[in-house]
Amino acid sequence: MKMQNNLNRRRFLQRAALSAATLTAVRWLPAPNLYAAGANGKLNCALIGCGGRGMSHLKAMQGQNVVAAADPYEPSFIKVRKALENNNADAARLRTFADYRQMFDKLGKEIDAVFIAAPNHHHALPAMIAMQLGKNVYCEKPVCRTVAEARMLREMAAKTKVATQMGNQGHCEEGYRRLCEYVEAGVIGKITETHSWTNRANGGEGPRPPSKPAPQGMNWDAWIGPSPYRDFHDDLHPHEWHGWYDFGNGSIGNMGCHVLDGLFWALKIEHPTSIEAEQMRGGSDERFPTGSRLRWDVPARGNFPALKVFWYEGLNPTTTAKAGGTLHTVKGDARYIPPLLKELHAKYPDDNLDGMDSGTLYIGEKGIIYTGTYGDKMHVVPREKKLDPVDLPKTLPRYREGIFNNFINACLAGKTETAVPFEYGARLTEFAVLGNLAQKAGPGKKVMWDGPNMKVTNLPELNAFVKQPYRQGWTV
Repeated sequence: MKMQNNLNRRRFLQRAALSAATLTAVRWLPAPNLYAAGANGKLNCALIGCGGRGMSHLKAMQGQNVVAAADPYEPSFIKVRKALENNNADAARLRTFADYRQMFDKLGKEIDAVFIAAPNHHHALPAMIAMQLGKNVYCEKPVCRTVAEARMLREMAAKTKVATQMGNQGHCEEGYRRLCEYVEAGVIGKITETHSWTNRANGGEGPRPPSKPAPQGMNWDAWIGPSPYRDFHDDLHPHEWHGWYDFGNGSIGNMGCHVLDGLFWALKIEHPTSIEAEQMRGGSDERFPTGSRLRWDVPARGNFPALKVFWYEGLNPTTTAKAGGTLHTVKGDARYIPPLLKELHAKYPDDNLDGMDSGTLYIGEKGIIYTGTYGDKMHVVPREKKLDPVDLPKTLPRYREGIFNNFINACLAGKTETAVPFEYGARLTEFAVLGNLAQKAGPGKKVMWDGPNMKVTNLPELNAFVKQPYRQGWTV
């Protein structure tokens, strides 16, 4: 989705305006970040999405100026103001908005950095507005909801040259960096398969729950935003939106950018040639499944052989478990997990593999590496071959300051380099959400993917989910 270089703020925001309100014309800034530091050498920050994860963003802004917050649920602002007061920040300065489009219109010139912690369907639009206005952007994972949005965000970040960061903290930590160094050194030889799993079950089954009034203080139209309108109902707010195609990306969207990050990075993955749902449980035309096993087929690239990437998601092996806000009765072990995981747990019980919520197995010619969610708890087997080197040099940079401070420091310095810029984060997001296409196709239907041209070649109806239309007034 290309945009002309002379696209100005008036034209962009007119497409996103709530009404015919007059908008000040400000040219889009295709130049290095002009807002390196706000008043008193601090950033003027805006928070979009003030729920659970948003409060973590707010904590990270300590020491900066928090000038605005946008959230369709008005009671959220009580928590924001209280948090600011508890940290001796200027809570009286905070401006609040139900709609971030109005925030950008009224305070666009005052904001230096935007932090986005809203549901997935509200990632791409505010990020695009912010970048076009020359603002630095930190956005939670996945950085967007569709493949087309991922391409668009990468392109705009490259043009505007602002600092961007996808909230993928594991990418900054030791685990995945050490993994990359092990893979580069050929510790387990060439890797031909990976098996990743999570116990999340962000989906559901059955029809849409009955409509009901939105909670008091909720601007429901602003919550729906660019997605197709529907009345409020259960299993949406505040967290269950993950399980609906119109708003989230299922368990892959919730955990994929964390768990798949190591293999995507270390094995230098580009475009897969196909994606397939080998097994699925639950789900519907509107809901993601509560469990599935997916496979990406990745062609050979450079010195790396062809690769099969497996993804397993599902409920914990308990008698009851909550999925999509609904309590389900589960018989026996309902998790989709790699069979090899059970074998490794039996052979190496001290590694506590059975207790890992998520992780990845890397299958190489000489052995296996397995890691936890963020590349932590890394082990190399078989132990008797002594494949784990004790003196392997550290060749990748380390970011001791953490992902939030890494972004803030880049903004203050007027730099674009961050640990997880949109250039990388959007590519990882694209790879992950391709799994949603396989889930939409259903079990046993291989989705043939033409990555360079961004289209499904054998099931053309799926292209409607590659690049989706937006509700009038919310065009990205």
